Parts: sequence; C-alpha cells; structure tokens
Amino acid sequence: MKYAFIDEHRSGFRVKKMCHVLNISRSRYYAWRRRSKGLRQQENERLLERIKEAYKMGRRTYGSPRITKELRENGILCGKNRIARLMRIHGIYAKTKRRFKVTTHSNHNLPVAENLVNRQFEADKPNKIWLSDITYIRTQEGWLYLSAILDLYNRQVIGWSMNERLTQDLVLQALHQAMGRRKPGSGVVFHSDRGSQYAGYAFRSVLEQHHFSQSMSATEI
Repeated sequence: MKYAFIDEHRSGFRVKKMCHVLNISRSRYYAWRRRSKGLRQQENERLLERIKEAYKMGRRTYGSPRITKELRENGILCGKNRIARLMRIHGIYAKTKRRFKVTTHSNHNLPVAENLVNRQFEADKPNKIWLSDITYIRTQEGWLYLSAILDLYNRQVIGWSMNERLTQDLVLQALHQAMGRRKPGSGVVFHSDRGSQYAGYAFRSVLEQHHFSQSMSATEI
C-alpha cells in the first residue's frame, strides 16, 4: 500500500517528494496516518487488557517473557518487545516475594586461603587489592545473583556478572571481565569471603595462572 510505504520510509525521504512520485496528496496520507495511529491505539488497549488478565492470573509474578508465552498459547500473536513496552508504560512489573538468599556457601571442605588483608582495607595504588562479593538483587524479571569486583584503591567496580544460579561461573565471569579491563600484572591480592565459589579449583587455578595472591576473610566483606 502506498501510504504504508511512505510511512515506512519517511525517516529517509521527504513525505512531499514521495507523495509526488506516487501521485497521492499529502492530506490523504496524513489522514490515513491519523486513522492508523487510532487503530494502533485501539489494538494496544485491547492487548493491554489481555496483559492485565495474564498478570492477574499469574498472581502478579509474571514478567513480560512469561506473559508473552501465555498470550501466544491463547492465540494472541504479539511481539515480546511490544508487550514489554506496554507493561513498562503502565507500570506492570513482576512482583516477587523478597526472601533471604544465602550467597555464601562456606560449609565445604575446599582449601581456604589466608586472610592477607586482615581488615586493612586500604590500598596506595590501583591493582594492589581487589575485593569481591556476591549479593542478591531484584530485577524486572525476578531475583538474580550479582558478583562484583572492585579495586580497593578507589572503590571502583571493575568487573561484574549476573546469573539466576549461584555457581562458580558467576564469579569467574566477573573475574575475567575485571582482568580484561585492567590487564593487571602479577601480585594482585584478591580478597573475598570463604564461599565455595571462590574456593573452587577452577577459580583458584585462574588466580594462580595470573600470579594473584588469594585472600579470604572469616565473614562476608
């Protein structure tokens, strides 16, 4: 359709020129565009009602991916980005019951490093002491684990990783990101709690390969 063609290409070509080439009046094009916007708005309103129904059915715990799936299973074919945008505009977010999550699995038989920092949280130069911790944060799609690494010198976050699962990969990804950004030499002291994620073989192996000194505290940082 000519009107649709003009609307699709209006960011790259002048509407006046396209209307002339296609032999249609600008007034008719703009009238069509107003009608189209009205129809789109009506479609969005109908879709929003179905979103609200699915959200209520899910006890307000569904995010946009789950609602998209529910609507498609009921024959409503709509893009996930459109659903996410409507939910965001109308303040519809997944509500998850907040509960305490253990982020430190210290009850293990893995090697525990000496506490080299010993509560002296000061550094006189970059890449001397890196601190790492794991926390649990709420996002639009639910709760996720966050592993962060900061340089003690200026408390700047230099690496981080997020995941639904509390695994060794979570801290490894943050470590690789920090090393990629900083490219430190040998001798960095890496300090963390005694969690199994930090005490695991794979993580300790990476530290050893880059000549880091591992340090662990008795409690969380």
